Amino acid sequence: MLDTVRYWGGAPIRLRMRRQVASFIKATQNSRGAQNAVLKRLIALNADSDFGRQHGFSEIRNVADFRARLPISDYEYFRPYIERLKNGESSALLGPQNRLLMFALTSGTTSGAKYIPITSQFMDDYRLGWRIWGVCAYDDHRALYKRRIVQLSSDYDQFRTPGGTPCGNISGLACEMLNPLIQTMYTVPKPVMKIKDPRSKYYAMLRAAITDSKVGIVTTANPSTLLHLAKLADECREDLIRDIADGTLSKKVSVDDEIRHGLRRKTRANPKRARELEAIVNRTGHLYPKDFWPELELLSVWTGGSMGPYLAGLPQFYGENNIRDHGLSASEGRMTIPLSSNTSSGVLDATSHFFEFIPEEEMGSADPTVLEAHELIEDRNYFILLTTASGLYRYDIHDVVRCTGFLGTTPTLEFLNKGAHISSITGEKISESQIVAAVRESVDPLGLELGHFTVVPSWGEPPGYRFLVEETNLPSADVGAKIVASTDHCLKRLNPEYDEKRNTGRLGPMTMQLLPKGTWEKFCVKRQSRVGGSLEQYKHPCLVPQLEFYQEFMDEFVNGRRTETDGIPRPYSSAANRVDAK
Repeated sequence: MLDTVRYWGGAPIRLRMRRQVASFIKATQNSRGAQNAVLKRLIALNADSDFGRQHGFSEIRNVADFRARLPISDYEYFRPYIERLKNGESSALLGPQNRLLMFALTSGTTSGAKYIPITSQFMDDYRLGWRIWGVCAYDDHRALYKRRIVQLSSDYDQFRTPGGTPCGNISGLACEMLNPLIQTMYTVPKPVMKIKDPRSKYYAMLRAAITDSKVGIVTTANPSTLLHLAKLADECREDLIRDIADGTLSKKVSVDDEIRHGLRRKTRANPKRARELEAIVNRTGHLYPKDFWPELELLSVWTGGSMGPYLAGLPQFYGENNIRDHGLSASEGRMTIPLSSNTSSGVLDATSHFFEFIPEEEMGSADPTVLEAHELIEDRNYFILLTTASGLYRYDIHDVVRCTGFLGTTPTLEFLNKGAHISSITGEKISESQIVAAVRESVDPLGLELGHFTVVPSWGEPPGYRFLVEETNLPSADVGAKIVASTDHCLKRLNPEYDEKRNTGRLGPMTMQLLPKGTWEKFCVKRQSRVGGSLEQYKHPCLVPQLEFYQEFMDEFVNGRRTETDGIPRPYSSAANRVDAK
């Protein structure tokens, strides 16, 4: 009954959202015009800030003026202004009409977390992108309109700055701002976002969501999170079924009394559902999402970059469902909006932010070519620069994208890898996307779910690369040797420089390092313990370029020795790993 009321009651909302989609599609036909309008809007928005006055925003009339007054920058350029924002000085970076709502936390590359301002205008742009994504996804899969959503997100108010601004994850704020009618579609209650212990948070999510059999879409950032959730459901099936039957939340779960109280409505006793779940276990021997959510139709996750190995493992637990990429997005801004399922490409979000692009091969040069969106060339790779309503201008987010085509004159893009995830001991310049492709090509024919792995450079005579994987993920040492040899062979084909360095003996063959069970879990927990870490946004590094990483990693996570490193991959810090000698 509620589904029917919600469907018909939501008709005016859907109509308004479809008009927004039509307006966006129209704008893609003239990318240059749309982008120029966005730039003028963003410059005017914060012109009265200290930053705007110091950079002559009032005199900017066009893209050339903009580039003349603002350099290509990273977080450090904006840090002094953001520090003032944290202390409550809004005028440091923002105009009077651009209210600061929160800081999104993301891992920094130099000293702790980055605090990314999230403003009222930025949030309007962010939510518009999601509405466009959502209407297109739901119109392509219309059964979803009468089904429910499982969304895994994190708290936007984990702590406050000295100026009193909430700090956390933007996904939590987006959930908080949902239309009340739309909120009824979500199965995971808001208090779950406040749970800090990772395992307890996932269990509480499952406890609430498994009760509802009419889930049609599961959404989170990283597909590895979906794998973890499915395995936890099966591992804890007895506790989950007992809790659902009794109307409880297991005492094994680390949740404070206030959150338990907030979850009472979603954890009422449901003996009928418990019997259904017992029947599933008796029939299949497992408790997997494909069985307890039989109406599941769409998985919404990242699919680009290094996500391939995790996507390959989803059908075992979730069945053969459509997958809809979120689009390339980060705390700093949304970059693409996929308009169809089962592709990692999305159209540039040309009506929200102003974008510039640098050809991949020119990044780091003294005077690189800088292009506007309409100037891209299909099948070429670029670094992407962002200018947003939150006060970031010509911001280098270090993302490498490939232009896959155009919608009108607006490019469609797919994410390849972070620029920092490129390793070059002797000039081979291996990218993370090449590593992922080589491993997939080696593992897929074996029908093996490899799980987490990381390739790292290792110095020696000659130097080479090590393939780190937990020993329990391999059926035998012989299979491991076969995988690493095949990966090495595939990488030679994918990367001519690697092939040349291997053939001339400047690089040795790739070797395998087996790790004890649980090593990656310890590593993940350490990364998430940093300020700004988020369960749903954790991205396991498939390639770490630092030469010192291997020994530091082995000392801390395998040998148990305490080291000075925080266990977090950093950008190039070793001169030996920047050699481009031929």
